[in-house]
Amino acid sequence: MTVSASAAVVDAVGRPFTYRDIEIDEPGPGEILVRIVATGVCHTDEITRHGDLPMPFPSVLGHEGAGVVVAVGEDVETPAVGDRVVLGWPYCGTCRHCRAGEHRYCLRLGEAVASGTRLLGPRAGRSGYRTADGGTLHGHFFGQSSFATHSLALASSAVVLPDDVPLDIAGPLACGISTGAGAVLNVARPEPGSSLVVYGVGAVGLAAVMAAASTPATTIVAVDRHASRLQLARELGATHAVDAALEEDVAGVVRDLCGGSADVAIECTGVIDVVHQAVATVGMLGTCLLVGGAPAGATFTVDHLSALWGKRIVGVLGGSGRSDTLIPGLLELHRQGRFPFEKLIRHFDFDDVEGALEASRSGEAIKPVLRVRHDGEPPADTEDVTGIA
Repeated sequence: MTVSASAAVVDAVGRPFTYRDIEIDEPGPGEILVRIVATGVCHTDEITRHGDLPMPFPSVLGHEGAGVVVAVGEDVETPAVGDRVVLGWPYCGTCRHCRAGEHRYCLRLGEAVASGTRLLGPRAGRSGYRTADGGTLHGHFFGQSSFATHSLALASSAVVLPDDVPLDIAGPLACGISTGAGAVLNVARPEPGSSLVVYGVGAVGLAAVMAAASTPATTIVAVDRHASRLQLARELGATHAVDAALEEDVAGVVRDLCGGSADVAIECTGVIDVVHQAVATVGMLGTCLLVGGAPAGATFTVDHLSALWGKRIVGVLGGSGRSDTLIPGLLELHRQGRFPFEKLIRHFDFDDVEGALEASRSGEAIKPVLRVRHDGEPPADTEDVTGIA
């Protein structure tokens, strides 16, 4: 049996998203079918559409989905039908990294996020998605392909949400919000009195700023070229803001604010010139975390002597750690008023993924979220973004 759905489909590298009817398999062993209520729009969707992540086409993208479980496959005990969930990163569960709790670094990560096919079970290696006329269609992007009214996902990736969490803000916790916050909480772990610098305060960077405000770091510097985002960074916990459009020596200004080299720099842009600035910001025993995604094949250089003196450069995927611990932790911080990530969100209609991406590129929207309207449902109120009660 199959499930009829609607999805935003990319037919080939560089092609636009087009909406069409599709068919999705019913869930098999270890799988769930989720009716998507809302899904975040992420920079990774954009770079994948343009070929920087080797997803086969035609395909359904989207990887920050939240919704309601409508069917479960064999042997699935949790989540259950009717559960409200956010779809976290997929992982195999059996490799040495998964067994160590580092799901973001699953040794089968490439397959899990961009093979276009199922990762596990008797149908592994085959797509559970087809065009309405039975043609080839790849799905399972980050184990979910949430730019659709329904998603076929791994039960192990789903995080069950409390009833007081609005589904139309929960999706970005799957990737963008967790990526920034997890880089601080799981990897940087600032010590009392330390300094932390965030390069690029879009959704990922602002999540890092909010997370840093809940740590013992006492100097939190935000760096960006958008004055409005720098103002928001201050409201969310940054102690200093640096407008990179106005400074010739950004790294020098940052070091002055930190009273010397920063203890931690988090690079969220993927722009190589900014990567160099971030690396130059930290010194002896300092740590530069690389979070932003650069174009495929991009390289950067580091002065050997300065790196030799204890400088650490660490790549971080998805905030490291596990969705089932990080997401509930961030929600509890939100409930306490210490992680107001809903301030980053702007809603768009489901059929406007291109508009959402353009708003993100221009800086007009920090974290676009598509609201999915299902047949028989009233139109969503796109003006009001409510937090957690």
